[in-house]
Amino acid sequence: MYPIYQFVTGPLAWISFAVFFTGVIVRTVFYIRGLDWQLDRVTYSVNTGYGIKGALRSVFFWLLPFGTRSWQVKPGFTLMFFVFHIGLLVTPVFLQAHNILLRERWGFSLWSISDKTADILTILMLVAAVFLILRRIALPEVRILTDSSDYLVLAIAVAPFITGFLASRHAPGYDFWLILHILSGEVMLAAIPFTKLSHFVLFFLSRAQLGMDFGIKRGGMKGKGMAW
Repeated sequence: MYPIYQFVTGPLAWISFAVFFTGVIVRTVFYIRGLDWQLDRVTYSVNTGYGIKGALRSVFFWLLPFGTRSWQVKPGFTLMFFVFHIGLLVTPVFLQAHNILLRERWGFSLWSISDKTADILTILMLVAAVFLILRRIALPEVRILTDSSDYLVLAIAVAPFITGFLASRHAPGYDFWLILHILSGEVMLAAIPFTKLSHFVLFFLSRAQLGMDFGIKRGGMKGKGMAW
């Protein structure tokens, strides 16, 4: 396994990180450059304070479970949505094994969660993923908007967790699961800029844009002498 392990944790890892960071930067630039100066950016450079306040408010409340009316309307979906995303983000970033690798390779590490906590988050995240799949199948209003790419993206997102969980349990074929875990993680990183996983970044951009819009043009400056 050693040559394969060296390859997937060396050149292939650097390629996936390069694709991820380059792709995210390009998507961010194209998003901002794609905003219409008349429809999207009008008065942003003049009433910047109101815009920033609206942007921060929008992002903050959408990051809070039940922080917006949209989250409150469907509490079951909201709960599963946040469980899925918390597990998806917190587990790999603060996993003890990953931070040990960080310290060995680059001399620093982040705060780590216990292996038991990581296992709980992983299991809850996978349960939430099943719920999200069943929701797409069961609800007509969601099913009509779903295509095969949505299931593929979800599979790309959960694959590193399934394989990582099996590897951490030293399941039969440990070497296989470990290599597959690393590969699936690299596939996910490289796929982010090119798939709906890009909402990892675009969420913040779109919520900030809408927050600025409402903070300035749609009531945020009501009574401030603005026509709208």
